[in-house]
Amino acid sequence: MKKFIVSLLAALALAGFAHGAGKSIPLDPFPTHRLNDMTALQNGARLFVNHCLNCHAAAFMRYNRLRDIGLTEQQIKDNLLFTGERVGDLMKIAMDPRDAREWFGIMPPDLTVIARSRAITGQGSYSGLDYLYTLMRSYYRDDTTVTGWNNLVFPNIAMPHVWWEKQGERRPIFETVVLRGVETQVFTGRWEQVTPGTLTPQQYDEAVADLVAFMGWMAEPMRADRIRIGVGVLIFLALFTVIAWRLNAVYWKDIK
Repeated sequence: MKKFIVSLLAALALAGFAHGAGKSIPLDPFPTHRLNDMTALQNGARLFVNHCLNCHAAAFMRYNRLRDIGLTEQQIKDNLLFTGERVGDLMKIAMDPRDAREWFGIMPPDLTVIARSRAITGQGSYSGLDYLYTLMRSYYRDDTTVTGWNNLVFPNIAMPHVWWEKQGERRPIFETVVLRGVETQVFTGRWEQVTPGTLTPQQYDEAVADLVAFMGWMAEPMRADRIRIGVGVLIFLALFTVIAWRLNAVYWKDIK
């Protein structure tokens, strides 16, 4: 148990490696209805395994948990296992941490709970799903960086735009405003499509939404059950309150 706790804390630390960057632009709201859409979650699982699980692990999730989003063991074997893994294995990667640090400068974070670790509460709060959804849609070309890409949500991000072929190349549109007597470039919220991608902008946003939905489910697989049980408990408490109120009235009706 001690080893598990230490490993979990390490994974959380890695998952939050970008936390200090903060958000530099307003975040787009994630379409939360996708969290309850099995088709979206299954497509998100496919995208995650094919595009994310090469560099990022999800070491606290087992492949067989994907049965909870409607996949059978055979479907998992046929579509999501490629290098000899078994259905009961954890979603780990073969990348050596030393190689990762040499290639990327840092070990890519474990993504099991990234959707929860990126959430901010209190003033200026936002959900981790909003953060990830906007992050994957805010890349732009920047020849001054090592990867040739930059990101408005996480400036100087170490991860390149792995889906640039799908989205195409875009350029953020800025405007000059004067803040406290100083001219500053501010993002207008608009993008210019420089080169087209293999997906339309709407298709790309839907693919990102499916991926982020799966990551949200992975961070809290019991979310739907928790909400269902919570609603049931509240209904029970409401009914019990009415019954207790009437019993109390009957018990004390003859006492002056």
